[in-house]
Amino acid sequence: EVQVVESGGGLVQAGGSLRLSCVASGLAFAKLAVGWSRQVPGDERDAVSCIDDDNRSTYYDDDVKGRFTVSRDNAKNTIYLQMNNLRPNDTAVYYCVVGDLCLPYLGVLGSPYWGRGTQVTVAS
Repeated sequence: EVQVVESGGGLVQAGGSLRLSCVASGLAFAKLAVGWSRQVPGDERDAVSCIDDDNRSTYYDDDVKGRFTVSRDNAKNTIYLQMNNLRPNDTAVYYCVVGDLCLPYLGVLGSPYWGRGTQVTVAS
């Protein structure tokens, strides 16, 4: 059974930092692209960042470039999203996703597996 579980969300003041983690099991993690998307109520889910299977290619949405860093630890089947200098408009539910490809603007595509999300709230 495939499981994708996020953790690390919470409430933070503007300018603060959070690190999200995501553990994926039941799949060939090292051979897959991984990433993060976010969604606010009433809006579509948007790709935030992703990284391909060999760690050579990454994508960042323009709004988070320079503030967020995505990384992966294949030995632990874990994905991280380090979020610095957080802003109120970063408030959203953040979803971890594992799939075949990491593509600019689209994020992770190809038989994706999604976590249930973790809430990030940035207070002004």
